[in-house]
Amino acid sequence: MSLRILSWAFFLAALSSSAFAADSKAPARPNIVWLVGENLSHDLGCYGLPHVRTPNLDRLAAHGMRFTNVFATNPACAPSRSAFFTGLYQTSTDTHPMRSHRSDQFRLPDGVRPVTHRLRDAGYYTANIKTIDGHVVGTGKLDLNFVNEGPIYEDTSGDWASLPRDRPFFAVVNAPENEYDIYDRQSWKHPRVEWVGEREHEQFAKPSEITPPPYYPDHPTVRAEWARYLNSVSGLDRRFGLVLDKLLADGRWDDTVVLFFGDNGRLEARGIHWCYDNGLRVPLIVRWPKNVAVPERYNPGTVDASILSLLDVTATTLFVAGLERPATFHGRSFLGPETLPPRRFAFAARDRLDETLQRIRSVHDERFHYIRTFSTGPTFASLNRYKEKCFPIMGLMRELHGRGELAGPAKELMERRGPCEELYDLRTDPHELRNLIDSPDAEHREAAVRMRAALDVWMAETGDRGHVPEPPEVVAPFAKEMHDWFGTPGWAEVPK
Repeated sequence: MSLRILSWAFFLAALSSSAFAADSKAPARPNIVWLVGENLSHDLGCYGLPHVRTPNLDRLAAHGMRFTNVFATNPACAPSRSAFFTGLYQTSTDTHPMRSHRSDQFRLPDGVRPVTHRLRDAGYYTANIKTIDGHVVGTGKLDLNFVNEGPIYEDTSGDWASLPRDRPFFAVVNAPENEYDIYDRQSWKHPRVEWVGEREHEQFAKPSEITPPPYYPDHPTVRAEWARYLNSVSGLDRRFGLVLDKLLADGRWDDTVVLFFGDNGRLEARGIHWCYDNGLRVPLIVRWPKNVAVPERYNPGTVDASILSLLDVTATTLFVAGLERPATFHGRSFLGPETLPPRRFAFAARDRLDETLQRIRSVHDERFHYIRTFSTGPTFASLNRYKEKCFPIMGLMRELHGRGELAGPAKELMERRGPCEELYDLRTDPHELRNLIDSPDAEHREAAVRMRAALDVWMAETGDRGHVPEPPEVVAPFAKEMHDWFGTPGWAEVPK
């Protein structure tokens, strides 16, 4: 029933688009809702992925704008969130290592502020929503690499009912999916770590019917994990449907801008944590309401292939609220007047993730993807206890590689070591199976030169702090913490 109501709401909104600007009831400022999907790439029906059921987000895309070239600035949650919550690259604000600055006196640089503080100062009520009418819709997640900036949100209840009627609100809903159920910190005890909501997810994707990415071996374990992921995405859609239904039921649908996006790339072994395309490319859907004048560059029902960074979501949110983009921002608004030139490149960086030390940088353009690994030693095969415990594919690939039974891209992945460079033509090789860095083709050589230069300039201009090592006394405790949380595989040394 709720889906039918929501469908009619989209239909009526589309019909009345020509009257948006003339509506005499238009509010001074719209409400703003961020629907944040965990660990998600282009894995929705509206992006063409089979074996998922995502009717709510598909409708949002059909009557809003869907963007196809949007990239996180880091392939893991805390550094990525630290960036899009401030509008600046995490490598510029010293928030680039995972779970950093949780117990020291670190403060953000002068002039750098969470987006919620800027909106609150402009009169917005800010809330991190967890429940609607008794249903869990969000986690209330922060996961920021700064903790001394004061309360991030004004609301303390996490319940939708707290949202006011007499002032605009900014509400964030972080879906529990897609994530492993690890937050009891007892994962080492479980023979198999479940996904959040796994027992209630519809089993729409079946291991026997799906096709996992080709950089893994075709194996029952890989198929089972890929099906679990797809069913988690379907669960995410169902949960966000409750939020969209509530906006309609509350009479707020016509006054609320909705932005749906992923915080970083896909929850799979070669996705999250790695600067491959599926670790950085995220979905973005924007829906504009009936009672608010339509800005320039918003075209409902269209697909936009402009190169965007998640930092641009931050700048666009300030534009929606009627606020100027701070001059220090690295993000730029993709709605309204085009006051800055379009992006030619999208940049990303990966640094320490818990106990795992890697320094990797990435740049996308409209066709090519260049990755530079600065750190030495194994890349994909390096030890990360979270992934060794939670991702069965890791253990499988180690076992098969040890027996000499891996071939092709899976074998190359297990044997890749840094420092190294990688270049992929996403137009012809969307799964990034063929590294073109040593290709004799003139077009490939030119792309490598162009993107190396772009990356060097970006690191210099943005003050990339990745070359500054963290003190050993900061890094060392993470191995023990991750061991106590996830255990240590038998082939690795147990930390003391």
